Amino acid sequence: MPPGYTVVPCQTCGTKNRVPWQAEGVPRCGKCKSALPWIGEAGDDTFAEVVTASVLPVLVDVWAPWCGPCRAISPALERLASDMAGQIKLVKVNADEAPQVSARFGIRAIPTLLILRGEKVLSRQTGAAPEPQIRNWVEEALSSAPSGRG
Repeated sequence: MPPGYTVVPCQTCGTKNRVPWQAEGVPRCGKCKSALPWIGEAGDDTFAEVVTASVLPVLVDVWAPWCGPCRAISPALERLASDMAGQIKLVKVNADEAPQVSARFGIRAIPTLLILRGEKVLSRQTGAAPEPQIRNWVEEALSSAPSGRG
């Protein structure tokens, strides 16, 4: 089954847009063409298409539904994805349903956040943190990473 999509309201004009988890390019509003937040999900079967094939750097949130700290930082990650629309893609990976992804990246605790560009891990953070700290970590990782896919 192909990956799904998320309905995202445009921050500029309010139009609701269907944003596929897997696509080429950067999602833009169908009406005003503003960049849209790109938030999706991936598992063992869809990780390559949704994450590593992305033209944007991807903030991967490895979480589990029973994890309180995971649920606590989720709204902050979604705000960050909205604020950085057109610059990053947020992809949530349920560790319980994606053991191969967890093994591939050596996930030992959750939440674990990864910033990927293609196959390359640009930065990694384990554990919940306040929103300003997460934002600074993402911005620092993106500014210090070479552009291009790797």
